[in-house]
Amino acid sequence: MSDQTDPKSRFAAKSLLIGGTLFILMLSILLWPAQMTEMAAFVFWGLVAVAPLVIPGIVLSAWIMASGADAHIARAFEGRTIQTVIVASAIGAITPVCGVTVLPLMAGLLAAGIPLAPVMAFWLSSPVTDPAMLATTVATLGLGFAVGKTVAAFGLGLWGGAITALFARRGWAVSALRQNRFVGSLAQRQCCAPASYQAAIWRSAARRAHFWQICRATTRLILICLIPAFAAEYALNAALHPAALTAYVGADVWWAIPFATLVGAPAYLDGYAALPLTRGLLDHGMSPGAAMAFLVSGGVVSIWGAMAIFPVLRLPPFLLYLALAVSGSLAAGYVFDWVMG
Repeated sequence: MSDQTDPKSRFAAKSLLIGGTLFILMLSILLWPAQMTEMAAFVFWGLVAVAPLVIPGIVLSAWIMASGADAHIARAFEGRTIQTVIVASAIGAITPVCGVTVLPLMAGLLAAGIPLAPVMAFWLSSPVTDPAMLATTVATLGLGFAVGKTVAAFGLGLWGGAITALFARRGWAVSALRQNRFVGSLAQRQCCAPASYQAAIWRSAARRAHFWQICRATTRLILICLIPAFAAEYALNAALHPAALTAYVGADVWWAIPFATLVGAPAYLDGYAALPLTRGLLDHGMSPGAAMAFLVSGGVVSIWGAMAIFPVLRLPPFLLYLALAVSGSLAAGYVFDWVMG
């Protein structure tokens, strides 16, 4: 699919967005100079605090992509269903791909005849966390949440793959992809072709260039997400008094975890941006289980991820994906609440 948008129109839209952002920023500085100064300091020190843990995660993610290790994921989907679901869930929980960037890989696997069960397991587990996200979660929410998210990602993949395997003989499971030009363009990518693997990426100029490209792209993404997220955390702390959310998503409210799961889908914009926001919500009374449900459900069934998946999957497997994601997020929230309690 080619982009038919006029380059001049894209440039004008981008300029308008940047100009509008700068105008709002300058107006805020003029109207609330003291608050904006404090917010800038809060954002700066927040970035400094997470940098020692985030940087190694960025480097590891870039190495995985540059070394060619990601190209061997398809081998995990060959074999018996139980084994492939377990391996696909484990790889998905640690692989640096999200719900949107994994689309070409998933479409290619399904088009190549790989069963839906292991594909579903990987698809559910992969958006929740990755090395860079794990490091950022440790720095922002602590080791408990980081481990909990990783275990939740693996468990979500197992849950999704096992349930999907029960429908393996259904026609919509055998042929899960839609028949349209969008799917065709995704499936045409040679995601399943063997690719060379070279751990010593510094020996190849192309791999070094790719490594630094991924580092820059990931760093830019994290900064774009974390800067406004830390600013939102500062605003949240300034606007809400302690325990303000206890009556809605606190530990003693029975609907806290279901509410956080349902809110996480439309409200979740990015995994990195959600972490400081979640920390602010925890400081104001959100229970650990509700926070975990918010993080997991937002990563798996965000509105952006669902919009990207819908054109790829037929309606029955798409609805199954949503049902598995929501139910798995609920389970992750309740289990984490029980463990942390």
